Amino acid sequence: MSEPTHARRASARELLRRRSLWLPSALILGLLSFVLSLLYLGANNDPVGSTKDLPIALVNADRGVQVGGKQIDLGGQITAQIAHAPDLKGKVSWKQVDRSTADDLLAKDKVFGALVIPDDFSASVAALAGPLQHDPHPPTMTVLTNPAAGSFGSSMAAEINRTVVQNTSAQLGRQLTQQLTQQAASGAAEHSAAPGAAAQLMVADPVKAVVEEGHPLGHHSGLGLSAFFYTLVLVLGGMLGANVIHSQLDAALGWIANDKGPFRSLKPARHISRVRHFVVGSVLMVVLSMLTSALAMAAAVGVIGIDASHLPMLWFFGSCATAAMGITALALLAAFGTPGPIVSMLVLVGLAIPSAGATIPLQALPSFYRFLADFEPFRQVVDGVRSVLYFGAQADAGLGRAWTMTGIGFALSLALGLAVTRLYDRKGLHRSAPPTPAPQPATIG
Repeated sequence: MSEPTHARRASARELLRRRSLWLPSALILGLLSFVLSLLYLGANNDPVGSTKDLPIALVNADRGVQVGGKQIDLGGQITAQIAHAPDLKGKVSWKQVDRSTADDLLAKDKVFGALVIPDDFSASVAALAGPLQHDPHPPTMTVLTNPAAGSFGSSMAAEINRTVVQNTSAQLGRQLTQQLTQQAASGAAEHSAAPGAAAQLMVADPVKAVVEEGHPLGHHSGLGLSAFFYTLVLVLGGMLGANVIHSQLDAALGWIANDKGPFRSLKPARHISRVRHFVVGSVLMVVLSMLTSALAMAAAVGVIGIDASHLPMLWFFGSCATAAMGITALALLAAFGTPGPIVSMLVLVGLAIPSAGATIPLQALPSFYRFLADFEPFRQVVDGVRSVLYFGAQADAGLGRAWTMTGIGFALSLALGLAVTRLYDRKGLHRSAPPTPAPQPATIG
């Protein structure tokens, strides 16, 4: 419909000269950029320096060896040294377990990696100090990665484990070199010959790190990041969906104009209470979340082909997570009005993504973000999606907590929306458009 003929025409120059247009826009956009920069770069500025209690499994399977009637248990000695290493104190939380338990922890997203001392470790080290071998086999320690727990966290754990192996190798190398020197000086027959260059190098750096995947991922898992991006789709689906539903509902009630390109329509305004407005929007959000979750899964799995199993669970959890995000955004829109989209973006994206532990593990974030991770919704959803995609939808691999926190978030947001809208209604703060004043009849003086 065309603009009313009696409407006062606005000048572009006049609008651009208004401080009331410039100042609020500059304040909002400036603060938004400043806050987002603080949040995102503050979380990722120094992950190594911020690391605290990164969980890594430590397995000592060494059986020991008898040398000269004396039992040698290098595995136990090395394990104790690693667990109490001063340079890793407070940074790593070592889980000293057996191999079976370590595999279970890897498969349940409880550790970012594992360091395994094999059963023949003492025997292979002792062999280097014995008679020179024509084909010596160096001792090994196995570094198990867990990219399913997050590629960055898995890389951090692997780097820590490789450094531990290097330090262990250097320490054992010094001990072996000293022992062989003493044996050569004593004139023992079997050690009278000096070791060759290759043997000297092996003795100086005897332990080799063997890197293996502790919990393998498929080739179409984005190196452990597909869970993060899928969660981002669900969160944005809820947040943007709430904005769309809120606007469409207002347009249907005639409270705002409906613009489609150059075409503009405005329906006659109809009154509805704020409570009913929020309830109608919530019902639409819950029902449509089932559709959006199905389409998101169809695109990710059916078209893109990401590695995914437990598809019914993925759809159902995605539907509930999207609905919870949408209800949260609707509650914030009901409470704050026009600033609602900005507030919901800060709550659901700005504060949530840096504290989600989806790209950088929570243990490598500053304490403020670890505090946010206890209740921010993105972290709860990404744990559930990661469990479904990578860990067989096990409840104790993050899915159980994700269901609990999603349910709590849904209930609290629904309660907040109902409480705020009821309060506004009781105070007479209605949102319906005011009635157009009737024209006054002309009087004849």
